[in-house]
Amino acid sequence: MGIKRDTAETARTGWGTCTRLASLLAFGTIAWQHLVHSWEPGSRAPLGAHLAHALRDGALAWPLALLAVVVALAVSRRLRFGERGRLSFLGRAGLIAAGFAVLLVPAVAGHAVVDAGLSSGPAAVLPMVQSIASNLGRFFHYSIREALVALLAAWPLALLGLVTASSPAEPTSAAHRRWIRRLAPAAAVVVLLVSSGIGGAVPDVAVFEATDNPGSWFKCVSSAGCVAAGTQSLAIVKPGDRVRILLGSDTDTSHTFTSLVFPAGASGMPFDQPAALKKGESTEVTLNQAGLYVFVCKLHPFMLAAAVVDDPATPGLDIGEQLSMLNGLTFPSASDLGVRLLRAFFLITNPANYQDRNPGTNPTLNWQVNLPAVQVRLTNGALVDLSALSINKTLDGPVTPSHPGVGEVWIDAQYEKTAGKIKPGTVTAVDAQTWEVTKKFGLPSINLNNPHNMWTDRHQDVIYQTQWVSNKLSVFDRITGQVLQDIVIGESPAHVMTRVDTDQVHVTLNGEDAVIELAPYATHVQRRIPTQFGFERPAQPHAHWMSFDGKKMVTPNSNTNDSTQLNLVKGTIKAKVPTGMLPIASGMMPDSSKYYVSNYADSTITCVSMGAPACHDGNTLVATKTIALLAGYDPVTGTAPLDPGGSGAPLIGALPIQTPVSPNGRYMVTANTLTATILIIDTSSDTVVRSLPCSAGCHGVNFGAKEGGGYYVYVSSKFSNDLLVVDPDPNDDGNPIDAKIVGRVLLTAGAGTLMDDTPTLYRGMGGQGVLPIPVVYHGWVQRLPGEWKSRLTQGQLQPIR
Repeated sequence: MGIKRDTAETARTGWGTCTRLASLLAFGTIAWQHLVHSWEPGSRAPLGAHLAHALRDGALAWPLALLAVVVALAVSRRLRFGERGRLSFLGRAGLIAAGFAVLLVPAVAGHAVVDAGLSSGPAAVLPMVQSIASNLGRFFHYSIREALVALLAAWPLALLGLVTASSPAEPTSAAHRRWIRRLAPAAAVVVLLVSSGIGGAVPDVAVFEATDNPGSWFKCVSSAGCVAAGTQSLAIVKPGDRVRILLGSDTDTSHTFTSLVFPAGASGMPFDQPAALKKGESTEVTLNQAGLYVFVCKLHPFMLAAAVVDDPATPGLDIGEQLSMLNGLTFPSASDLGVRLLRAFFLITNPANYQDRNPGTNPTLNWQVNLPAVQVRLTNGALVDLSALSINKTLDGPVTPSHPGVGEVWIDAQYEKTAGKIKPGTVTAVDAQTWEVTKKFGLPSINLNNPHNMWTDRHQDVIYQTQWVSNKLSVFDRITGQVLQDIVIGESPAHVMTRVDTDQVHVTLNGEDAVIELAPYATHVQRRIPTQFGFERPAQPHAHWMSFDGKKMVTPNSNTNDSTQLNLVKGTIKAKVPTGMLPIASGMMPDSSKYYVSNYADSTITCVSMGAPACHDGNTLVATKTIALLAGYDPVTGTAPLDPGGSGAPLIGALPIQTPVSPNGRYMVTANTLTATILIIDTSSDTVVRSLPCSAGCHGVNFGAKEGGGYYVYVSSKFSNDLLVVDPDPNDDGNPIDAKIVGRVLLTAGAGTLMDDTPTLYRGMGGQGVLPIPVVYHGWVQRLPGEWKSRLTQGQLQPIR
């Protein structure tokens, strides 16, 4: 009887009234959500595209709105809201709005799947479903937030619809008319806001949105400011305009939006956040002074966005008289360093400019970095056509090393895209005997997202893989690629290592404030070890290193410009040591006497003693020492000392990244991404002694065993598809003066490559983490299984004596 009565009541209310109310609710609420997400004062999406998206979303939401209206009206009659005077409208509107918001929570998943299918084709639907399934907790949080945003509009819209609706049985009363007069001005304001949000055009905010896709990591998405100039990460604005960063649905983790380059003396610079922004958050900065502003993510420092604040009263686009960097260095825009930075921006933010060293796809091995044909205004008002700074040269092709290594080398091709998933990245294995790519795993079953760094277990059976632009650590079988674990551990897991005495797994949370300790094979989390004291801002640690006995760990802290020394047994902080600006990686001496930290933003290495003074400053041992990698470099003219070993490379390094020490402790090697150089530092003097040329975006470094004794250094590069093989000491006399590049291996799949997915774009690109197997560092090498030990020499099994 109750169901029949409710149906009858609905009929008397009128299905026409219900459908009109549902339409107002669905399309009005969706318009409000688009207003919240896309309306920026003076920065609007194009009307046509934005309106089409809003109409589609409104149509998807309409059945839910109708269901909410019908059920809420039935419930309100049961509760006799109609007998409570003015509270009748408020109560019924509240029920409708609440019901609609609740229905929207699961509907957000459907919306994401539909969007994926429409924007990327049917092949993207299944990976999106898998991504949602593997991120249920985070997606549920996101859905709740979206529903709460909707609720803000749904209640007044439902109230407006109820007040204005009238049925034949209940003509509009004086009370109705009074409500209409009261709500009309508010409704007009909402309509104007929404309409301006969809199609307004007051240019005062350039909006960038964080994504997980190569090149367009900070993608300019507003109609105001964004320019198509061989990059999707550039905006041109006027003095007083603002730049905003949004972390929406296109990224799976935290980021910062930090000033890297800006006009000297610009107000509010350098711009930064006390902690990394989380998914769903945003921030903005006002740019007043004309010139070039480049922003970087301190967690993922290849993510770049640029805004040129152009003074309309001057000819050409204003780059600025003098530019400053995050570390305080100031230099003329018309300088060697200025040109390097301009070229680097257009290289990094456009994958079409990456180096393809595969003769099969680039027969002439030609490499071009094309800058737009536009006049820019530099120091002293000099006008230069930016295209004149373009690069056009012939690359070196692949070279097979004449002498084999031991085992295999794993490389994270972080930007390589495959057919079966949405997110980029593959894990690639090279056989060190044949120098062929034997395995390439994209792990589509988990939608592997930007694989960054690896390690292995004591038996060398599995690969521990961080997903840097996610919140997960994955574990897969080294032989078959079968996924064994995909465990949520925290924001932006960066580097992973095992503790030699327990085989526990340790991962830095680059987007947070800790190291996560997991059981062997990463079956579960055991401890969260803080990297800063409770009164400090989050350290945001990156590439840690651990001691040979498993008792000590050091972390470079990108957000606090220092390094943490941890007592691993107790899980406590032993010391915090100041470093340079934006420390990013570390490497430890095999006896744990000292360690090195690469400081990305100021191009230095900090040597830090772990006990008695162990860093060499001339003939004196000191507790810490700063090694300047740009010593002798003139940022204006570009003059620099040359490599004393005759490689032809300048003896300098800018924007250094991975920095391991050789297993025998004789030298440390660092990859420098801006100068594309590999620097070798003699640990007996803590000075730079060699420089070798590297590929674009030089990044990852690790040591592996060379067959018959000694070591190879394997070097990966972000913006190229090759792996360099370096022999740091060919005659094994302890002097790296004869160090040389002995091979260049392509990271693209071949006919015999075992794969779980098909590469489609940026094949072999994005080289970052490097893991030679077997692991030959002191402490780890002694615990290898017998089958691996039998392939090593006595000197490799006991690297220090």
